[in-house]
Amino acid sequence: MKKLFLAAFALFSIQLAVGINAKTTKTSGNPILPEFHADPEVMYSNQTGKFYIYSTTDGAAGWGGYYFTVFSSPDLVTWTHEGIMLNLNTQVNWASGNAWAPCIEEVKQKDGSYKYYFYFSGHDTERNRKSIGVAVADSPVGPFVDSGKPIVYELPEGVRGGQQIDVDVFTDPVSGKHYLYWGNGYMAGAELSEDMLSIVPGTTKVLTPKGGSLQDYAFREGAYVFYRNGKYYFHWSVDDTGSPNYHVAYGTSNSPLGPITVAKDPIVLIQDPSKDIYGPAHNSVLQIPGRDEWYIVYHRINKDYLFPRRMDPGFHRQVCIDRMYFNEDGTIKRVVPTQEGVAPLKGKVKKQK
Repeated sequence: MKKLFLAAFALFSIQLAVGINAKTTKTSGNPILPEFHADPEVMYSNQTGKFYIYSTTDGAAGWGGYYFTVFSSPDLVTWTHEGIMLNLNTQVNWASGNAWAPCIEEVKQKDGSYKYYFYFSGHDTERNRKSIGVAVADSPVGPFVDSGKPIVYELPEGVRGGQQIDVDVFTDPVSGKHYLYWGNGYMAGAELSEDMLSIVPGTTKVLTPKGGSLQDYAFREGAYVFYRNGKYYFHWSVDDTGSPNYHVAYGTSNSPLGPITVAKDPIVLIQDPSKDIYGPAHNSVLQIPGRDEWYIVYHRINKDYLFPRRMDPGFHRQVCIDRMYFNEDGTIKRVVPTQEGVAPLKGKVKKQK
């Protein structure tokens, strides 16, 4: 009996030691936000030292969400709901509903303070179509004040169809100039005025990548621009947002307004049915300031709302995050979408000047 007790105690001790020594790394888990959200825009704020995500509020029939919310995180793992930061029905006099696909830029002012320029699309009641507006705040969570009128409401010259949606804002680290990108069915870009409240006349260019198919890089929507090691990277979404095949492709340029050269291996992120991951696209990209450390934030379709089981996959989407890596030649390695998400950010983030 004594030998059995000693043997059992020894086994328990070994199991306990293994349990103590085994390190379980906490991860964000995908999706990272509760309920349904889509078209995520991620930003690091030098003012607060936190990360923020702004998105389309999803789950309403016909993409009928009418307000934007903001979530914050100190480490990319723990996200806090900061509330509604812009309501189109009560705070934007030119729009009603269809609060879609926002973007935001933090801009340091001459006095050392910060302002936040929030670009978004909504249903333009005067023109009865989608237009793009801008609201401004002194804090990443608001209150935001709309400029009072849309800044993009017409198709670019030479474009015959599409919508003024899916806006992106980019500050060129080389020139310091600010640029706006938008378009569904086409991609357009233009220089922003110094106050960031209008487009500089005569600067709009149609940038739509030519060619491709639904299997690789045929442009649909969701342009996103970032800069790394002397190259301007352009991401965009392929296929319909309700399709499991909805995915991210990319190209590069030597200028923030193109022309764009499609990558030889253009797919950045695509579905993985073996993991129940479908339609991962409409992304933004986060570089940790001061590091060559990159993340891709995107939405995917909730697997329980896929056609033909359900008829509404296009507005039951959820926000996810994964790491993004580059090859030595600057090409993007295909992102592996996960259910686990990412580990907490390590070390202090270096604030940008």
